[in-house]
Amino acid sequence: MVALLESKRIPVYIQGTHRIEIPDDIGNTFREAGHTRVAVTAYFEKNSFAFHGKLHKYKEEYVISFGKRYQKELGIFPSDFFEVQLREDTSTYGVEVPEAFQAVLDSDPDGASLFEQLTDGKKRSLIYFVKRIKREQTQVDKTLIIFENLKRGITDQRELVKPF
Repeated sequence: MVALLESKRIPVYIQGTHRIEIPDDIGNTFREAGHTRVAVTAYFEKNSFAFHGKLHKYKEEYVISFGKRYQKELGIFPSDFFEVQLREDTSTYGVEVPEAFQAVLDSDPDGASLFEQLTDGKKRSLIYFVKRIKREQTQVDKTLIIFENLKRGITDQRELVKPF
């Protein structure tokens, strides 16, 4: 079994309004191994929060977006120092798929085939859209709408989530 790539915990703080800087040695290690999408766990005091993010260059620095939603989830203010740990992202889409979405994906091979033809970014965006919905039944309903719209030939992201 091959060991997954994983960093040590890194002390960070929010730069600008929503970025955390990753040291070059760690950023280079992940990028050279072909990992631009990473699984991140953030730690602050007794809180921790896991999410998926993109490791990218911004003004010659490796950064990961860390928006207000994540800041709130972790319980930090922009002036707080906290720690993050990066891991190789082994998920299929670069984001955790809600059970309701996966159930529709598994039960509708035609819709799943059309979904797989979308760009990786569009797939993630649609999964995030469904993931933000709190009620599981509503997640199922929205996923069904997306798949039905795909079958109707719709690929525009804004139109995909609209009821037909």
